[in-house]
Amino acid sequence: MLVPVILSGGSGSRLWPVSRHLFPKQFHDLTGPATLLQQTVKRARHVATNGRVMVLCNEDHRFLVSEQLANSGVHEVEIVLEPKALNTAPAITVAALRSMQLYGVVTLLILPSDHLIASDEDFYNAAEIATRYASQGKLVTFGILPDRPETGYGYIQKGKALDGDSGFQVERFLEKPTQAVAVDLVQSGEYYWNSGMFVFRNDVYLDEIKKWRPEIHRRCLEATENISHDESFTRIDPVAFSKCQQDSIDYAVMENTRNAVVVPLDTAWSDVGSWSQLMKAMSPDEDGNVMHGDVIIREVKNSYIRAEQRLVVAIGIDNVIIVETDDAVLVADKEHDQHVKTIVEELNAHSRTEALVHTKVYRPWGCFQTLDSGDGFQVKRLVVNPGASISLQLHRQRSEHWIVVSGVANVTRGDESLILKPNESTYIPVRTKHNLKNSGQVPLEVVEVQTGSYLGEDDIVRFEDEYGRI
Repeated sequence: MLVPVILSGGSGSRLWPVSRHLFPKQFHDLTGPATLLQQTVKRARHVATNGRVMVLCNEDHRFLVSEQLANSGVHEVEIVLEPKALNTAPAITVAALRSMQLYGVVTLLILPSDHLIASDEDFYNAAEIATRYASQGKLVTFGILPDRPETGYGYIQKGKALDGDSGFQVERFLEKPTQAVAVDLVQSGEYYWNSGMFVFRNDVYLDEIKKWRPEIHRRCLEATENISHDESFTRIDPVAFSKCQQDSIDYAVMENTRNAVVVPLDTAWSDVGSWSQLMKAMSPDEDGNVMHGDVIIREVKNSYIRAEQRLVVAIGIDNVIIVETDDAVLVADKEHDQHVKTIVEELNAHSRTEALVHTKVYRPWGCFQTLDSGDGFQVKRLVVNPGASISLQLHRQRSEHWIVVSGVANVTRGDESLILKPNESTYIPVRTKHNLKNSGQVPLEVVEVQTGSYLGEDDIVRFEDEYGRI
């Protein structure tokens, strides 16, 4: 039995300003109509036994994961919430233990949620080979045949061939090299890019992690012995899990085990770790440019330009990245795009919201977008999905004025129940319990005007909530 496990805990900070902490890269459609997560789920379900898939994500992203899976027609899935981001070794250990509880001994296919793979068929063939080795007790990783020297990836040196050229013993792992070393590695023909995708039996992995990192195994075992369920989500014990050491599967297991095997995967691939890597995974025009959105250029070469909200015009530039969103613009030389992460760290250090969220924020009931704000006021546009409802709540420091733009609103205001149609409004005083529900068949759009001494999102006291957020 093959159970894919999708790891969706990353933040993708090098793809700022599109990727942000509360809406990271795996939830964006960076290369087409489907998001990176949805593309990964499609591949996973193709090889899964009976379509069974497990997803690990953090608390903040749980509704994004659930919604994107539902939009892809995936409803029966085990979504396990990580209380804390501790890298891949603890996450995979939890997945192995949880899969053992659900199915017994099975083979796991570990897939990051944010990878681009050009040929699904090549991936399926490699997964079949890897599954065969996994059934023999091997821990298998996929090695990407490099088509260029790349300093942003780790490398795997192949050792003794197994069954012809279908797989090799792993000789060693190498961290991200310098440019000169990367050239030598690629020219040698002995190295693959480390894809971060794995196949192994859950019992074999658990024996290895217990051998090499017994503390991680013990804490994860404690965490999964105390499981609870919230709506469609599986929660592990946060106290036990938070005591795990932070470690990657590469350091914790793969570089120590004697049973590591690498299976070649010969297809265009990217972990979309930066804007330049995303550009390399796409098809440039005759001048080497990749453009997205409303873009006009003159005398531009070898550049990536992305317009999310407005017209972007570029003239006379070369080797430049320009990314525009509704509240931030990134301009960078392609050779320096790895430094975007340091900018995000600086934004976080100064508590800038641009590192955390977009002006459009998704909620399980729909979304809201900040239209304007100033001293003592804020204006938002709310969109409530059909059949959805915000929580019954109150605010200690702000009042709200709701104006219905489209749809029909069912409003609770204190002890009153109101029905508001387009161009009708109501006022919610400070410390008044209130609720907004869309009982119709079309989205409900409301303009919300907030006034008060404090307008932060944490000024919410919830009394009832359909999504378990009390």
